Amino acid sequence: MSGIVHLVGAGPGDPELLTVRARRLLDAADAVVHDRLITPALLATIPPGVRRYAVGKEGGRPSTSQADIAALLIRLAHGGADVVRLKGGDPFVFGRGGEEAIALLAAGVPFDVVPGVSAGIAGPAAAGIPVTHRGVARSVVFVTGETDTTAGGGPVDWTAVAGIDTAVIFMAGRSASTVAAHLIAAGRDESTPVAVIVDATLPAQAVLRLDLGMLSRHGVGRNGGRPTMLVVGDVVGLGAELAGLGFKAGVREAPRLVNDELTVVA
Repeated sequence: MSGIVHLVGAGPGDPELLTVRARRLLDAADAVVHDRLITPALLATIPPGVRRYAVGKEGGRPSTSQADIAALLIRLAHGGADVVRLKGGDPFVFGRGGEEAIALLAAGVPFDVVPGVSAGIAGPAAAGIPVTHRGVARSVVFVTGETDTTAGGGPVDWTAVAGIDTAVIFMAGRSASTVAAHLIAAGRDESTPVAVIVDATLPAQAVLRLDLGMLSRHGVGRNGGRPTMLVVGDVVGLGAELAGLGFKAGVREAPRLVNDELTVVA
């Protein structure tokens, strides 16, 4: 008898931002197949005896292939397991959940999708930055900072991105300076405010505020492999305003240069 696979969004990192349905499914699962960005605090809440499979990817390092992940999900389900495929954020926002859904459908494996709170919204919010704001920004775009296009989809249209009020760039730690340079070349002013958010929603969250020109010149280093996103646009100034009113978001007011790279690591 075939089992089922639940493609579950774990939210941006803080275990308390997990949805009620995701919590219920984790508590009843036979197996959990999880990404690298799932926090240890969340993994610790999985009941004892549940089989766990770490299949996380990390840019530039050997990782479990997408084909192997799909094969594992299919094998577990065909063995009758109730499987939670646990992904950071939302499974359909840079989570490759669509690819896994297609593979499961082709294999005849029942599945469902449990949306999660996307880091693209929650990360800026935790830093006091609304991605839209009346009179400041009425449009927002989510973009990957990964520059490898070998998986398909082609390069990012930076000219189109530059025309959107707020740009949220995921997975941008290694490519921050390149992303900034692309946006400037596409017409975005060098003085445009930028927030660099590391470990969004977690106790170690850190936020660095600067402008696009400085980011293009120095980048942000690798920050020890910590998840890093950029928020580009005038809404970043609202985060500074909220911080001035007492909102605590781990903001580092003075950018530091380490080996000629900016860093948000204390």
